[in-house]
Amino acid sequence: MFRTAFTRFVFAVFMIILPICSPAAETTVRIGVLSYRELDGVLFNWAEIQTKLAEAIPGYKFELSPMDGSHLHDAVSKGELGFVLTNSTQYVSLASDFGIQRIATIILPEAASPQKALGSTVLTLAGRKDVNNLSDLRGKRVAIVANDAFGGYLAAARELLGAGVDLEAGDADLVYVGFPMSLAIDALSSNQADVAIVRTCLYEHLAKQGKLRLADFKVVSPRPEPGFKCIPSTQLYPDWPLAAARDMDLDLAKKVAVTLLSMPPSVRGLSWSIPADYQTILELDRDLMIGPYAELRTSSFRGIIKNYRAYLLAALLVLVGVAVYFIRVQILVKRRTIELRESRAKAYELQIKTEHMARLSILGEMASTLAHELNQPLATIAAYAQGLERNCASGQVNTDMVSKVNHEIVAQTERADKVIRQVRTFARKRMAASELRPIADTVKEAIDNFSKMLPALPPVTLDTRLPPGKMLKADHQQIQQVLTNLMKNAADAMITLPAENRMIDIVLNQTGNDLTIAVADRGPQVPPETLAHLFEPFFTNKPDGLGLGLAICKSIAEAHSGKLSVHPRDPQPGLVFQLSLPEYRNDE
Repeated sequence: MFRTAFTRFVFAVFMIILPICSPAAETTVRIGVLSYRELDGVLFNWAEIQTKLAEAIPGYKFELSPMDGSHLHDAVSKGELGFVLTNSTQYVSLASDFGIQRIATIILPEAASPQKALGSTVLTLAGRKDVNNLSDLRGKRVAIVANDAFGGYLAAARELLGAGVDLEAGDADLVYVGFPMSLAIDALSSNQADVAIVRTCLYEHLAKQGKLRLADFKVVSPRPEPGFKCIPSTQLYPDWPLAAARDMDLDLAKKVAVTLLSMPPSVRGLSWSIPADYQTILELDRDLMIGPYAELRTSSFRGIIKNYRAYLLAALLVLVGVAVYFIRVQILVKRRTIELRESRAKAYELQIKTEHMARLSILGEMASTLAHELNQPLATIAAYAQGLERNCASGQVNTDMVSKVNHEIVAQTERADKVIRQVRTFARKRMAASELRPIADTVKEAIDNFSKMLPALPPVTLDTRLPPGKMLKADHQQIQQVLTNLMKNAADAMITLPAENRMIDIVLNQTGNDLTIAVADRGPQVPPETLAHLFEPFFTNKPDGLGLGLAICKSIAEAHSGKLSVHPRDPQPGLVFQLSLPEYRNDE
C-alpha cells in the first residue's frame, strides 16, 4: 500500500515538472496570399519574411497559403486565416464583410507614394493608328488576365467606363489569357488581341529583362505621374495591404506590423509602409458597383441599366417596334381613311350621276308618251288660235268669244307647263336631302306623278294598311324615283296583256320596325334563275334597257338602311317588289 501511494506521488510530481522543463509548442498562424501577384522569387523572398516574423515573434509559426480570390474569401469567412495579403479591391470588400483591418501596405520601388503605387497600363502595337485613346477600345479585342485583377483589369475598367466604354456590358471583346500577366502582351504580339491591359511597370520590367522591345508597343492614353517611374493609362492607387483578421490578438498584430515596417527593402526594392488611405479604392468600387457597392447593381438606376442592359435593350427594341408599328398603322389608317373618304365621295358622285342616267333612261322610254302629253295642249292652243283668227277675218268677233278663247289657251298652256316642270324636276341632278314626312304622302305623290306622266299605262291601286301619321325620314324624291321605276317595270311586264287585265297594286304596310311598300304586277311568270340576277348591274330583259334601274333602286334602299326584294306573286302570275325602310321613331 505504501509503494502504491509513493508511485502516485512520483507520477504527480513528474506531471507538474514536465510542462516546465519541456519547450512550449508553437502556434501556427496562416497568412492567406492572393495568388495573382507574382511576388515569389521576383520581388520578395517570402522565406525571409517567414524567418523574420518567427525570429521577432517567438512561439508562432507563420505559414503562407496562396489561393485565388474566391478561396481567400471563403477562408476569411470561416476564420481560417490570421492575416490576409490581397489586392486593394478585395481588401475593401473583405473589410466591409468581415471587419479585417489593414496593418501595413506594400510599397513597390517605382511607387510615387503609398497612395500612388499601382494602376493599369493599356498597350497596343506601335503601328496601330486606330487605337490612340481609351474610347477607341470600343469593339476591339482586349486581352486581360482576369476580371477581378486590380492592375490587370479593374483600374482600367473604371477609366474606360468614364470614356464611354463599358467592358462588362460587352462594348469590347474580352480575351482572357490567365496568368502570368505577360501572356496578355503575348496575345497582343501574336495578333490574338488588339489591346492588352496589364499592371503598371510590367511592360517596363519585361523590357529591362530583354523579353520585349519598348519600340514595338505604345501606351494608349498615357498619363505620366510626377515621381512615378512608369507610364500608366489610369490614375494610381494604393498597393496591396496586409490585414489582420477581426479576432486576431492585437499584441500579435502589432508585433507583425512592427516587424514588417522595420524590415529593409528587398533586393528588388520592395518594402512595407504604414497603412495607406484606401478611399480611392472605395470610389473605384462605387463606380464599378463591386465590393461593398455591389448592391447598387439592383438598387440604382445606373446599376439596373448595367445589369439588365440586354433585357432593357430588347424591351426598348420591342417598344420601338410597337411604336413604329402603331405609327405605321395610324398612317395607314389615316391614308386608308382619306382614300375611303375620297372613294365614298367618288361613289356618291357616281351614284348621283347613275341615278340621273336612270331617270333620263326612264324619260327616254317615256319620250313618245311625253310627246303625246305635250302635243294635246299644243294642238288645242293651235285650234283655238286658228278659230279666233277665222272669226276675226269674218268679222264675227265679240268680247265674250275672245275672253273664252283666251281662257282656254291659258289653261292649255298651264297644262303643258306642268308636264314640262314635272319632267324637269324628275330629270335634274340634285343633292340628297333627308326630310321627315308621312310615308303615305310620298307614295301618293309618286303614283299621281307617274299616272299624269304616263296616262296610257295601267291604273294603280293603293292599299294603305298603316295607321295615319306613320313618318319616314328619308330623301323622299329618291323613294319616289324607286317607286316610279318599279311601276314602270310593272307596266312594261304587262304590256302584252289586254288592257282590262293590266293592273298595278301597291300595298303600304308594316313588318316589325320596318315600313314596307309592295309593288305588284300581273305579268308573266319569271324563272327563278332570272329573279336571282334582277338586281345585278347591266342585267336586263328589255331590248332597249340599260340594266341599271333595279340596281340603282337597290342601292337607294340600302343607303336608307333598308332593302329591296322580289318574290313571285301569290297567286300567280306576276312579281312583287317590296321596299322595306326603317320607321322613324321619336327617340332616334
